[in-house]
Amino acid sequence: MSIDLSDIFGRERDILIGMVHVHALPGTPGSNAEPDVIVSQAVEEARILAEAGFDAVMIENMHDTPYMLRNVGPEIVACMTAVTTAVRAAVDVPLGVQILAGANQAAMAVAHATGAQFIRAEGFCFAAIADEGIMNDADAGPLLRYRRAIDADHIAILADIRKKHSSHSITADLSIADWAHGAEFMGADGIIVTGQATGDPTPTEDVLAATAATGLPVFAGSGITDASIRKTLDAAHGAIVGSSLKEGGHWRNKVDHQRATNLVASRNS
Repeated sequence: MSIDLSDIFGRERDILIGMVHVHALPGTPGSNAEPDVIVSQAVEEARILAEAGFDAVMIENMHDTPYMLRNVGPEIVACMTAVTTAVRAAVDVPLGVQILAGANQAAMAVAHATGAQFIRAEGFCFAAIADEGIMNDADAGPLLRYRRAIDADHIAILADIRKKHSSHSITADLSIADWAHGAEFMGADGIIVTGQATGDPTPTEDVLAATAATGLPVFAGSGITDASIRKTLDAAHGAIVGSSLKEGGHWRNKVDHQRATNLVASRNS
């Protein structure tokens, strides 16, 4: 039985999850900051999102390009744990964790250790050729067994379907509805539909197809702006927003308070 996400987010629809894209972590090619600076910046951005009225915050190692496929080092897990612990102490909203690329068990461990309530999982069902390589082993079986092994069954899994930044020629005969049904069958608690890449609009028709195919909550996961949020939430249960909240609308930049406030106001209009 799936986790009731309304118990986490406090509502069944119009859920807004804001992204904190953590600065490049130690050992990654872009790393140029000490851990305490990384933590402080993440806390500052999480506070902006919480104060703006977001229902939840998700913490992601977005700047760790190029990503490792599935397996990340202990330094990444340690730093993500430090960041999430500090954010947990700073804001009183639900927290999520994502560790790229597809390091779902690591994200589950961090969430469990820090009191976060959900993770975002890539490669949960079926397969894809991602920019990190072939994501050919669906992670649902190992991930759910790991969640049970560490006594973390209360942590929800939001699963990406037809993962962005990927080629899907090997699953070209599968529709969005097939992907959504597959994620539900494999034990996801929620489903994420995206555009082709970070910042690309999520096709409304894909959201509607996913919601028609499953009883799980469906989230739009890319390309959400204050101009599109109301239309998006008329189709989806929630939205995960990153790029449009940043200075200049680019994911590499810091969260901008006015952009965050404007998006929440548009949601509420």
